[in-house]
Amino acid sequence: MTETYCGHCGRELTDGTHENCRRALTLEPPRYCATCHRRMIVQVHPMGWTARCSVHGSLSSPL
Repeated sequence: MTETYCGHCGRELTDGTHENCRRALTLEPPRYCATCHRRMIVQVHPMGWTARCSVHGSLSSPL
């Protein structure tokens, strides 16, 4: 799957540099699906996070 959208702000990756978004995503989970721009269901827990897109499935934080 190709990332077309920013996982932090939801805008297209070609719309600006998204430098602040990349920094934010090192500390917090993505809020938008990078493939289809849908808002994801995010759950943060003590061991990390999970984010689920209704179309493209789940992501989880690296251990």
